[in-house]
Amino acid sequence: MSSSLQSLREKLQAASVDFQNIQLELSNVVEARQKLDAQLSENEMVKKEFATLTPENIVYKQIGPVLVKQDQAEAKSTVDTRLEFIRAEIKRIETQLKDIEAKSEKKKTEIVEIQTTLQQQSQPPA
Repeated sequence: MSSSLQSLREKLQAASVDFQNIQLELSNVVEARQKLDAQLSENEMVKKEFATLTPENIVYKQIGPVLVKQDQAEAKSTVDTRLEFIRAEIKRIETQLKDIEAKSEKKKTEIVEIQTTLQQQSQPPA
């Protein structure tokens, strides 16, 4: 076996490992995105509930096992701030997803090119 073929096989192996790592990274980022979606939904629901409150309603915040009375305006502000943060994180994650998907496509193309070259070099001359 020529050293050229061996070198190509090693490149293919390394590219395959890289691709697997990229896929794992993609999986982790998708999972983080899903958690953010759940948090966004939950906080939007809380915001809708806050919209139905009257000034006489009392708001409680859970701190550990205890419910502590909280100012309505402060509670609403906290939820708004949290929503802003979650939306910013989602934008950041979306950018990260696009970058990882681009890396994945580039690595896939590299693997196909290596495989094609390997096949061409493995065939005996006609």
